[in-house]
Amino acid sequence: MEVNKCPKCNGVEFAEGTDFMSVKPVDKKFSMGSNKIYTFCLSCGEVISIRIESPAIF
Repeated sequence: MEVNKCPKCNGVEFAEGTDFMSVKPVDKKFSMGSNKIYTFCLSCGEVISIRIESPAIF
């Protein structure tokens, strides 16, 4: 997904970050899981997207 403009403030600069809280498969209790990657606007902080870093583990 390519983001051209923030829907909240019309900002055009974005960054990516993670909170290091992993998402784990429901049926695999001992899985390490995968990080969530957030894309957010640098002007207002609006989160534009959230994606899973390694979806193949699911």
